[in-house]
Amino acid sequence: KFFRYFLSQKVAKYKYDLGVDIMALPTMDLPTYELEVPSNKKKIKVRPFLVKEEKILLMALETDNEKNIKEAVLNLLKSCIHSRIKIENLSTFDLEFIFLNIRAISVGEVVEIMITCQDDNETQVKHSINLTDVQVNFPKGHSNKIMLTDTTGVVMKYPTFNEFVEGQFSNKDLDDAGAIKIIASSIDQIFQGEEVYDESTTTQKEFIQFVENLTKEQLEKIQTFFETAPRLEHTFKVTNPNTGVESEYTLRGLQSFFG
Repeated sequence: KFFRYFLSQKVAKYKYDLGVDIMALPTMDLPTYELEVPSNKKKIKVRPFLVKEEKILLMALETDNEKNIKEAVLNLLKSCIHSRIKIENLSTFDLEFIFLNIRAISVGEVVEIMITCQDDNETQVKHSINLTDVQVNFPKGHSNKIMLTDTTGVVMKYPTFNEFVEGQFSNKDLDDAGAIKIIASSIDQIFQGEEVYDESTTTQKEFIQFVENLTKEQLEKIQTFFETAPRLEHTFKVTNPNTGVESEYTLRGLQSFFG
């Protein structure tokens, strides 16, 4: 390595002495695109990811190391988003939407998926989806305030970056302990009458203990928050070429568009 470095320095000096210009390779101008963050409607600028950035992410995925994967995903998003925004605090559905659109401008807007026709549950049809048509759906009636008893309730917040990475890039199956941890980390406040408990007064361990001490009925009320939360969604229709029957389909979540 030292010899190569020494030789390169000699060549550079030789060219300088001869008055030869050392030309740098041209840099590519990357296009930028405007996106609207679904949760707060803030406009951000994004660019396509580079080959080297995709390679780093793929290499991290091959290691199956959670820390490496989170770092690679975070670095890729920070590099591709040209706006001041706290990526770690974005909700999972914001991150899914942003990642989907960065992928679209980097690799291609149109993806083809195979659909099994609903009327005979047998015929398969190839269907094209323009990823820029995919939006985040905000269900009516969804609320982040949940009453568990007449006087006690919780105010929920959406899962963020860590849950996004674990859900989309990790091979780990979510067990009961993992599910309880996600629920506990998504509690913004616990209130009982005039008393309010949040992360300034309550530890993560105490939030977990609170969830573990809920009844099944109370836990189901909180689970409804996740089941009705905003999500990446796209609805379309496909006609069975053999029967002529048209059916409606809805894809939900980032992985659905690359399955």
